[in-house]
Amino acid sequence: MSSTPVEVDAAVVLLGASVTAITHPLLYVKLLIQVGHEPLPPAAGTTMFGRPVLYLPGFFSYAQYILKVDGKLGLFRGLSPRIVSSTISTVVRGKIKRRELQSKKDEHQNSFRKLVQETSHEMIFQCLSKVATHPFHVMSVRCMAQFVGRETKYSGLFSCIMKIFKEEGLSGFYIGFVPHVLGEVLFLWCCNLLAYFINTYAVDDSFSQASTIRSYTKFVMGITLSVLTYPFTLVADVMAVNNCGLAAGLPPRFPVFKSWLHCWNHLSIEGQLFRGSRLFFRRAPVTLPPSVED
Repeated sequence: MSSTPVEVDAAVVLLGASVTAITHPLLYVKLLIQVGHEPLPPAAGTTMFGRPVLYLPGFFSYAQYILKVDGKLGLFRGLSPRIVSSTISTVVRGKIKRRELQSKKDEHQNSFRKLVQETSHEMIFQCLSKVATHPFHVMSVRCMAQFVGRETKYSGLFSCIMKIFKEEGLSGFYIGFVPHVLGEVLFLWCCNLLAYFINTYAVDDSFSQASTIRSYTKFVMGITLSVLTYPFTLVADVMAVNNCGLAAGLPPRFPVFKSWLHCWNHLSIEGQLFRGSRLFFRRAPVTLPPSVED
C-alpha cells in the first residue's frame, strides 16, 4: 500500500527527532567548547611529523567527564527545545524539497535565472523557519550552558519560555538571530551558486561520470562552506548565552557584548572564531611567555 503524504511527513519528523536525540551529545560538547569551558587539562602528544604538542580533550573524553558529573541523562540537557526546533525545520525542508521536485517537473532547463528564483524562494523559507525555531535554539543553548556554573535557572521548556519573557521580553528569544540568519543565507547562496557554476562550466558532458559528479557537487560544496561560515554559528551561540545570568556568558569568561559585531571582533582578536569547529585533535592554544617588562 502506498503511504499518504501525512504518513510520510510523520515518518520524516519522527526520523528527524531521533537523529536530533542521537546527535545531541555531540552538539552539547560543542557548545561547551564554544563558550570556552575546558574543565580537563590538555594531554601531551605529537603531530604526524613527531613534533610535541598539547591536545585538549576530544569529544569522548569530554562526554565521559559530563557522564561523571551529571550521569547519562546529563548528556541530553537541553534536548526538548532542540526537538521542537528540529521538527519545525524538518517540515520546512520537506516543503522546500517538494517545491524543488515540482519545479524540475515543470521546467527542464537549467538556467541561471531559474537558479536565482529557486534560491530566493528557499532563502525566504529558511528565514521564516529561523524566525520560528530561533527561540527554541536560545532555550536549548542556555540549558546546556548551565553546566559551566552548575545553575538551574533554565529547567523545562515552558519554564524557559516564562523565564526569558519575564526577564528580557520578546527580544530575549532572538538574541544572536542576525548572525545565525546571515550565516544561513550566505551558506545557501554560495553553495547553490558554486555548485551551479561547477556543474555548468567545469564538468564536461562528454565525461561518462558527469551526472554522478554533478549529483555530489552540492554536497561537497556544503561541507566546505559550512567550515567557512562557522564563525556566524559561533557568534550566534555565544550571544545567546551572553549576559543572561549564567556564568558561561558573564565576566571574566566573556565581556558583556554590545552587539554581535562586538562579539565577532572580540573572538577575532583572540583568534577564537573557529573555536568548537573541531571535536577531535584539538590543539591547546599557544600562550606567549610574559615579557621581561611584565
